[in-house]
Amino acid sequence: SQNTSWLVLFLESSRFPFKMLKIQDLDKCHHLITTYDPSLDHSHPVSLRLLGYCWFTENKINTWREVYRKLSSLYPTHACTEYLDAFQQLEKYCGYQEDNIPQFQDVSRFLKERTGFQLRPVAGLLSARDFLASLAFRVFQCTQYIRHFSSPMHSPEPDCCHELLGHVPMLANKEFAQFSQDIGLASLGSSETEIEKLATLYWFTVEFGLCKQNGSIRAYGAGLLSSYGELMVCVMHLSVSFPHRNYSMKIKKPFSLHYDPFTSSVEILNTPQKVKRALSQMKEDLKNLCLALENLS
Repeated sequence: SQNTSWLVLFLESSRFPFKMLKIQDLDKCHHLITTYDPSLDHSHPVSLRLLGYCWFTENKINTWREVYRKLSSLYPTHACTEYLDAFQQLEKYCGYQEDNIPQFQDVSRFLKERTGFQLRPVAGLLSARDFLASLAFRVFQCTQYIRHFSSPMHSPEPDCCHELLGHVPMLANKEFAQFSQDIGLASLGSSETEIEKLATLYWFTVEFGLCKQNGSIRAYGAGLLSSYGELMVCVMHLSVSFPHRNYSMKIKKPFSLHYDPFTSSVEILNTPQKVKRALSQMKEDLKNLCLALENLS
């Protein structure tokens, strides 16, 4: 099917066509889902799906200012601790402030140093399969345009307010970054049914997740943290931790995957040699951890 993403892997018992995937292969992840709001100006990037640049008009900065000011006033009482810690660092090192829209290059470098994630510009809302596949390589596909100035508290699809204020701070947390990559790795080679389930899991955690900290309900989902109205109400999914991450282990596949952070690639463990190499790396990691524990005791 022409509408099927290039990452769909046809697995047969007689052959194993799954090959190592590299981060460069994400150039082929460009299946956009059309979202249209007829009430918006047709010359606005939300309609034309044009990539933004490193400069912004006064209208765009005014829109950012209104969104930033309203949301940041709620964060101390509504956002989780992990978000607040990262947001403070982003204000310090990446120019997060109400009169300045951060440069994506600076934000991407910040994430790369913190958790290995990096930002990649995309022209609109990607298909679930392509978007999740990117997470497997610790790549977050994000839009660079900003919502229409006539509707600062609403956008028909993800914009830079959603990406920078909603997703980026949580991707700076190591545990959350690993959780996001786990979902991405689970999506590689999965059926359309499993992709739909993983996308639903992503929606109710990464986008609209809530957690409990010190007896209070706090938001960690990007959809909540980038929407003033949603954040005020916070009536979505509540999760004490990330118990659903084990769901990926239940997806049955005739192969196992290994992510190599040194080459930003994914390979299938289908030979004894590949399994042995993965185990050797694991042994080395365990040796370092044991040494660290000895030094602490």
